[in-house]
Amino acid sequence: MLFNLNAGFFETLASIFTSKEYMDVIFEGLFNTLLISVGATVVGLIIGTLVAIVKIIPSKNPVIRVLNVICDAYTTIFRGTPMALQLFIMAFVIFEIKGFPMELTAIIAFGINSGAYVSESIRAGILSVDIGQTEAGRALGLSYSKTMTKIVIPQAVKNVIPAIGNEIIALIKETSIVSLVGEIIDLTVASKIIGGPNELSNFLVPMTVVAIFYLAIVYLLTFIIKIIERRLRASDKR
Repeated sequence: MLFNLNAGFFETLASIFTSKEYMDVIFEGLFNTLLISVGATVVGLIIGTLVAIVKIIPSKNPVIRVLNVICDAYTTIFRGTPMALQLFIMAFVIFEIKGFPMELTAIIAFGINSGAYVSESIRAGILSVDIGQTEAGRALGLSYSKTMTKIVIPQAVKNVIPAIGNEIIALIKETSIVSLVGEIIDLTVASKIIGGPNELSNFLVPMTVVAIFYLAIVYLLTFIIKIIERRLRASDKR
């Protein structure tokens, strides 16, 4: 699948956008990139929220103390080791099962890694709420759980949204390494397929096309996050 090497940059760029064959590969890569990103985001938010909750619960209970140690180890390991290494271990050690979908392996690997960062963002957001809010809730006779869900967490969400948004954006870009562990056609692999196997210069234009798609995804996500932030903070102006 090679384009004319003698064509100019913009001519080649136009040929990619007007070619059904090229665009089919691009859209397949886009679909897989979004699939892995969305799946990993969901997994990361679930894990991150649970870990953050465990880490802020008062650790008088021995069970909570053990869970705290496990959660600390989890965040330390997954934040302190390369994503590529974690992906290799997931693909070739933990999920080296015949027929196990590589896309699912990628979602789990990226999700677990993202969860470690999300948990710290959520924990920091909760701790940023003045302790007086918690004390006021308890003084009114609310249980610890109700104080958190009714008073603290709603305020913390406003502080957490920017950090969570940044993590999702970073996650989308990190998925570009997914081809290291299998024949998954994501956006980065799509550019290599279109560029072909012969000349290095073949890759300039298709990688530019892929960069445009990445920029569009990130810009759209940033726009959505800003809208959510404005709506959440609208009550602060009253």
